[in-house]
Amino acid sequence: MDFTSIIAQLVGGAGGGFAGGKAVKDSDLGQTGNLIAGAIGGLGGGSILGSMIGGDAGAGALIGQLVGGGVGGLILQVVVGLIKNKFMAK
Repeated sequence: MDFTSIIAQLVGGAGGGFAGGKAVKDSDLGQTGNLIAGAIGGLGGGSILGSMIGGDAGAGALIGQLVGGGVGGLILQVVVGLIKNKFMAK
């Protein structure tokens, strides 16, 4: 995995986390929280998808890293947001 793949995963994850916070209102962590949770999830999601589809070069691999990061970021942000907001509710 190279530096470009990591950046693509972080960007895709941050976008996915932002979208997850807006789409599922009960999972919103605030703008910064959504971006951080999404970026962390993006690293995992992009790595998993990248290892599943293979290929370490080309535009297709970069797009795969962005999409995998976005999906991973969205999933992690929603899960963390729902858990956090469930425990913080009175």
